[in-house]
Amino acid sequence: MDIHEYQAKDLFRFFGIQTLKAGLALSADQAESVARKIGGNLWAIKAQVHAGGRGKAGGIKLAKSLSEVRTAAAGIIGKTLVTPQTGKQGKVVHQVLVEQGLKIEKEFYLALLFNRDKARLSLVASPEGGVAIEEIAAKSPDKIFQTDLSFFFTYLNFQVWELLKFLRLSSSYFSALQDIIQKLCQLMQQREATLIEINPYALVTGDEGVSSLIPLDAKMSFDDNALFRQKELQALRDLRELPPAEQKALDHDLSFVELDGHIGCLVNGAGLAMATMDIVQLKGAKPANFLDVGGGVNAEKVDAAFRILKEDPSVKGILVNIFGGIVKCDLIAEGLVRAIRRLHIHLPVVVRLEGTRAKEAKEVLSHSGLDVHFASDLSSAAEKIITLTGGK
Repeated sequence: MDIHEYQAKDLFRFFGIQTLKAGLALSADQAESVARKIGGNLWAIKAQVHAGGRGKAGGIKLAKSLSEVRTAAAGIIGKTLVTPQTGKQGKVVHQVLVEQGLKIEKEFYLALLFNRDKARLSLVASPEGGVAIEEIAAKSPDKIFQTDLSFFFTYLNFQVWELLKFLRLSSSYFSALQDIIQKLCQLMQQREATLIEINPYALVTGDEGVSSLIPLDAKMSFDDNALFRQKELQALRDLRELPPAEQKALDHDLSFVELDGHIGCLVNGAGLAMATMDIVQLKGAKPANFLDVGGGVNAEKVDAAFRILKEDPSVKGILVNIFGGIVKCDLIAEGLVRAIRRLHIHLPVVVRLEGTRAKEAKEVLSHSGLDVHFASDLSSAAEKIITLTGGK
């Protein structure tokens, strides 16, 4: 689960991480009011969407007067923001963060994320902040700093010194850097985050002429499987940021991710779903989605899954790959037949059912009168659906 920048900064403040004065605004009037409350003569108006690259897309504006704040907010709120992370459809901006503006001396990149290969946290940083980390890694990999932290979300002082040197900061900033890393580790552990990204983490000069390190942006992702333990985080989910299909999937407790192919996949079990997408790709086509209906697949979930796939214009055919363990295959087959009839599915459908009473399931499908193709193994199932949808 992702959250907005303003929500991430609320968490920063809760864990004692300093942020700039800011406030959320849903309209141009509110933006002007927030700016007046913050004071000063420079403000940043920032679109609140779950995507990076907002600045280049016109989603971040600087204002030097209250009238400019109002104009900037009016131009951003309601706009469809298109960035490399939103896809071509973009995302509608419903709110902006109005934030205090200060003189920026230098921008850095700083992040904590899970290194799944080593089952521990990695601290990643770069002296080139304010730019997408993917661009930095591709163009200047020598400007990426990465170190793995010890187990139990802890770090060693020498790692902070190494980072300080890499960022070309003076030793006077050691305590500030050590402090934010410690607090980010605490936040990561206690809120079960999978990513905390600050871009930029900036050296700024305040009104008193004092320089300090401040997070100017914040992005966080959390483990969906841990949300039942993180009740306060569940309230931060903004369903408007999800594609409509993902919203529907969430309503029916389905795991769904939209992809860019044309073979719709309906599978039970995350591992089996990954294998299904792999075999479709291996056979020369592209999956349109990751869709896991879960181990205890039932008629309601099958209906919801078929409805999602039917409403996706990119889906040219549906590959059903289900292992009947908890639920017997013939019962699953009967549920598939009912769903296809009820929803008037006219797309090619290939079904591979394996497990208890698989033979009986094949008979149910063959006697249904529907144009449903049965496959005995995953390889032939992928080949059939590709052929039925016009090949590669």
